[in-house]
Amino acid sequence: MFSPACGVEFLFNGFNGSEASDLIREGATIFKPSGMLRLTNASHNIIGHAFYPKPINFFDKNSSSYPNASSFSTHFVFAIVSPSSGHGGFGLAFTLSPSPKFPGAEPGHFFGIFNSTTDSNTSNHILSVEFDTVNGFKENSNTAGNHVGINNNSVYSVASEPAAYSVKGAHKEEVNLESGELIQAWIDYDGKTQMLNVTISPIHVEKPERPLLSHTINLSTTLQETMYAGFSASTGEQASSHYILAWSFAVDGIPRPINVSQLPKPPKEKGSSSYRPEIKALIIALSVVVCVLLGVLLFFTLYKGMHEFESLEDWELDCPHRFKYKDLYAATKGFKASGVIGAGGFGEVYKGVLPSSGCEIAVKKITRNSIQGMREFASEIESLGKLRHKNLVHLQGWCKKKSDLLIVYDYIPYGSLDSLIFGSKNNFVLSWAQRFNILKGIATGLLYLHEEWEQVVIHRDVKSSNVLIDAEMNPRLSDFGLARLYDHGEISHTTGVVGTIGYIAPELARTGKASTCSDVFAYGVLLLEVACGQRPIGSGEFILADWVMENHEMDHILDTVDPNLDSNFDVKEMKLVLELGLLCTHYKPEARPTMRQVVRYLNEEDQPPEVENWNLIDSRQNSELNARFMQVFSVDTMASYPSSSLGGISCSSMNTGRW
Repeated sequence: MFSPACGVEFLFNGFNGSEASDLIREGATIFKPSGMLRLTNASHNIIGHAFYPKPINFFDKNSSSYPNASSFSTHFVFAIVSPSSGHGGFGLAFTLSPSPKFPGAEPGHFFGIFNSTTDSNTSNHILSVEFDTVNGFKENSNTAGNHVGINNNSVYSVASEPAAYSVKGAHKEEVNLESGELIQAWIDYDGKTQMLNVTISPIHVEKPERPLLSHTINLSTTLQETMYAGFSASTGEQASSHYILAWSFAVDGIPRPINVSQLPKPPKEKGSSSYRPEIKALIIALSVVVCVLLGVLLFFTLYKGMHEFESLEDWELDCPHRFKYKDLYAATKGFKASGVIGAGGFGEVYKGVLPSSGCEIAVKKITRNSIQGMREFASEIESLGKLRHKNLVHLQGWCKKKSDLLIVYDYIPYGSLDSLIFGSKNNFVLSWAQRFNILKGIATGLLYLHEEWEQVVIHRDVKSSNVLIDAEMNPRLSDFGLARLYDHGEISHTTGVVGTIGYIAPELARTGKASTCSDVFAYGVLLLEVACGQRPIGSGEFILADWVMENHEMDHILDTVDPNLDSNFDVKEMKLVLELGLLCTHYKPEARPTMRQVVRYLNEEDQPPEVENWNLIDSRQNSELNARFMQVFSVDTMASYPSSSLGGISCSSMNTGRW
């Protein structure tokens, strides 16, 4: 628990640093790779919170002004991006609150701070300054807003003005809060005069001399002795993405300046239209006419030229690049057996060359003979079709024809990591530098899936055979057929034990619920596999992670290193990978690091914790694990393990809680 900070000041010139990761975040709030703090995306009826982690003391008992609340000032840069040419919503608010959590708070007009019961309650002790784009609270309909308001324990503003800034004398220029452009805001409170000033301006304009809002308010009756400072945002039926790009704050002082030249630009692809309403109406009318004519033409073309017609499903619409079957048939030379470069649980992978472009491709062919095969086909297109990261395999498109389901990827020349470690020819051995780079790349890819994309993606089948190596020896995570997606801030409802034996987290046998923690477990097994040159499970009762732990306990952890490396490795890096593998494969999911922490450990930005001996679990847990595990594999869920066999796994080998 943090102690209250007196005379506190802090500066976040972007949100990439380690201090930014300590911010208390809830709901849809995430850090973007560009350094932006995104409170909400453009989904409907969601909430996002981000608060400074330390409680701040607003009453200095040694001050001559006591018991008045202390003076404070804050300066921040934000952007509100509407998803279309229409109006978004609802807005964001700088907030001082006794707690960074708001149980029962509602989205929309309530900003994720209040609800219909708590609104206007003096026991809230909440001050907020809203930057709102929607009017119409407790009215039959909402209208466009664009105002700034000071709120005391309520969503009703005690003072409000249309968003604008002063330029010369009393002249004001309007500021469109949802333009997607960067906007600066200053909030200054004088504890002696009890005056609260709010000022805004575009990013290129220095702080105006004249505030937009000046309101006398005695915060001594609103604020408690310690408060949390931060931001809250929400969407409703209207929705916008709300970003904070920089934030400076000080109590009893002047906040440190923000370097606006270093801030990233807001997303441009979602800016609003500047066309006049009559022009928009004309464009819409012409578009409708064109679409109708094209639809009629397409209908007759399909009716005349196609022998069979298949309706498009939702996942097909999300990934519109549909290849012609004849082109893929020609590219793979009729799917000859000699062109097979890999095999998975639901089909084989062929190398091909597109006749039209000469581009090399990999084609995964799934036989459409089961619901499970179709489910994997749709899942892989839905998830991988939208993802873009240097350490993920790039999906080019797909094809459906009768019983054939085809997925087309970039061709990755060096094949799988599994084949390079365990099946390489001509005495080729991956160097330690190459292995370490591969492990770092996969960690970065999983971090993108878990935290940095617009939804959380659980891969559910991380293993060496699903890591492909490109021409520059960089890794690409592949095979998203078992992947599941859900929104940030929600809990995964994915059930069913799927994956590959040896990589499956122990909690899956008990609950059947996959999570980012189960991906971390599989990644931990991959760390040990690459470092040791051993498969996760061997003959008899050999369990790789248990073996490494036994050697760690005897202070002989380097005895587990792959002998093919012939001692050509960095000792510090090797110990880090082996110990990190043990941390990631801890039998308790909550004890495992997140992928963000893993990346920081591998980049030597943070020091990993000591490895504890998790080898012993009480007998009750052993019985539960064994019974659950045997139950899972005694029924028809074997299909959930497409690329594994059960050989070499006994009940006694599960006594450590790992398999």
